[in-house]
Parts: sequence; structure tokens; C-alpha cells
Amino acid sequence: MDSQTETRPLDRRVVITALGIAQILAWGTSFYIPAVFAEPILRETGWSLSWIVGGTSIGLLVAGLISPQVGRVIDRHGGRPVLLASSLFYAAGLIGVGLAPSLPVYLAAWVLIGLGMGTGLYDAVFAALGRMYGSEARQPITNLTLFGGFASTICWPLSAFMIEHAGWRTACLIYAGLHLFLSLPLQMAVVRRAPARVGATTTPNDKDKQSEPVRIASETLIFGLLAVVLSIAAGVGSIVVVHLLIFLQARGIDFAVAVSLGTLFGPAQVGARVVERLFGSSYHPIWTMIACCVLMAAGLLLLSANIGALLLIILLYGAGYGISWVGRGTLPLALFGPVRFPRLMGKLAFPSLIVQALAPSAGALLIEASGVNSTIGVLTALALINVVLMGVLWLMCRAQIAAES
Repeated sequence: MDSQTETRPLDRRVVITALGIAQILAWGTSFYIPAVFAEPILRETGWSLSWIVGGTSIGLLVAGLISPQVGRVIDRHGGRPVLLASSLFYAAGLIGVGLAPSLPVYLAAWVLIGLGMGTGLYDAVFAALGRMYGSEARQPITNLTLFGGFASTICWPLSAFMIEHAGWRTACLIYAGLHLFLSLPLQMAVVRRAPARVGATTTPNDKDKQSEPVRIASETLIFGLLAVVLSIAAGVGSIVVVHLLIFLQARGIDFAVAVSLGTLFGPAQVGARVVERLFGSSYHPIWTMIACCVLMAAGLLLLSANIGALLLIILLYGAGYGISWVGRGTLPLALFGPVRFPRLMGKLAFPSLIVQALAPSAGALLIEASGVNSTIGVLTALALINVVLMGVLWLMCRAQIAAES
């Protein structure tokens, strides 16, 4: 393949569709695995349920620890080597889980899956898209999250079908094969080799040179504040996703009704992302993040008040959580510019992934120690703090936002 062919731009719809399929598989075989796999694994092996589910926390911890280095690699070499490596890590980890003869081997396999998560979930792909499209990456990032929103919708029933007909170990091996023979070729085809950056100020094109913002006042403080907001949103979101059915049942409904309501969480996320896709170009991404924090806080306030309206609670909270992932990618791009975006995305991912890994266990301990109502109260307080922090962030950035309008 000659250099002209290699550098010829691909249709963005093709790129996002290919990466979106890979995202569905990546999320479905990591973050969403315990929901379907935990019970059959427990039934066959007798391992502790907390350790079986804890594999996901190990994976997220590993992903968080490597995220700054992942951002640096993408900044220097583009997303291709990182995303291709993610498919290999996923495949190796899933093979390890499928063949694991003991709990230590199972947990070690989750370290490999964690490497796949750190190199192949949203944060890494957002950074890769920023490297590919520069200041025009906002719409591709939003479009990608639309695919990711269907991960549980597709992979939960697919996993259940494979487990029922072939067993959970074979299901893991099949998923490993899909990473090798579906995700890997797709990402290889659409993520081209990027020219290496000569220095920190080198830009991929003149347009990015023009659009790269001057360093804003109090930038370090703004970056730290954004990292705190994203970490709180990730932690609260992780606890609610894992313990949602417990929270709903505590409001006086039975398990079957709670499950039925819980199925609306995914569509609420996707619906909010569709709205963002349609209208997001008309406003600054900081409003996406403000809306995220307000919607999550509103949902938890209603849940804490115990006034019923559980359907509304699911829709409000799910919508806020859904666009939190959009804001996580688009707001740093808008505030700090495309040139620094890959490295900063890696740094922002570090604390939020660590919090996301530890939050479900912390939530379980809080439920055991203080009860469901107290736990919901703590989560509501954290969500309200995030609204205040986003207000402070807006005040600090309003001059830059006004200049860009």
C-alpha cells in the first residue's frame, strides 16, 4: 500500500461505525460481563461472588493506572497501535477467563482484560479521535457514544444465549474470537497510521494551529476541577448502575418490576445522546456537562425523597449518565484544544477510572453499614456537589466560552 492510499481520509461514517462495533464488543466483554456471567461462574466453580464480580474492579484499576501512558502513546503515534493492542489484550484476557482452572488465574486474566479496557474503551478512543480529527472531533465522539449505549442491549442477550447453549467458558472463547476476527480487522482498517509528533506544539494541520486556544487563566485549577467533576460523576454512576435494582426495590416494588424499570436505563442514555447529537453543535460542551450533573442530581433527589415516579427517575438519571460520557470527551477538547487533548484525556481518565473501580464495593459497604436510604442520601449529596462544582467551572471558563461563541 503506497503512502497516498494510506493517508487518504476515510468517510467518517465508516470510521465511527467500525469503531462503534468494536466499542459494543469492548464494553460487553468487560464492564457488562458480571451481570450475565457471574451466576453461572459461581454455580460451576463455587468461587466467592465478590471475587468473581471483583474482576471488573481489577480491570478498571488496571485501566486507570495505564491511562496516562496510553494518552502519551496516542499523542505521539496516533490511536492505531493502542486500539489494535486493545483487541489482543481483550482476546488474551477472555481466553484466560474461559480456561481459568482457579480463582487466581481468573483474576490474573482480568488484569489482561484491564489492559484491553485501558487501551480500548471510551477514553482511549476519544483521544484517538481527537488525534485523527483535531478540533472537529466533537461530532465523531458523540456518534461513537451512540454505539456504546447499545452494549448491554446487544451483549447481555447474546451472552445469555451462548451460556445456555455452550456454557460460560465457551462463551468467553467465542468473544475472544470476535475480538481477534472482528474488532481487530475493523480497527486496523479504519485507524490509519498517524504522523509522529515532532514536539509538543506540533499540530496535525493548519486548522488546528488556528483553533488551538491560548492557555487559559488558572488552567491547572480548571483541569483539576474538571477531573474532580468527572470522577464524582463516574463514581456515583458506577454505584447506581451496579446497585440500581436494590435502590428500586427499597422503594416498595418487587424484583420483576425493578428489572422492567431497569431496562429503560439504556434507552434513556441513548435517547439523551441522540438529542446531544442533533443539537450539540449549537452550544458549548460545558452545557452538556452541566445538563449531565443537573439531570443526575434531579433523579437522585426524587429517589431520595421517596415520592414514587420511578419511571421519571430512571429517565432523568439515565439521560444524565448517558451524556456524562459525551461531556467527558468533548469538554476537555473544547477547553484545552486538540493538540493537547490525547495526553490530557489520559490524565483525566486516571482518577475517574480508579474511582469507578472502587465505587461499587464502597457502595456495597455503605449499604451494609448505613442502609439503602442513607446510601441514596450520600449519592444525592455528591451529585449536588457536582452541580455546584460545574457552576464554579462555568464561572472560571465563561470568558473563553464567550470568545468561542
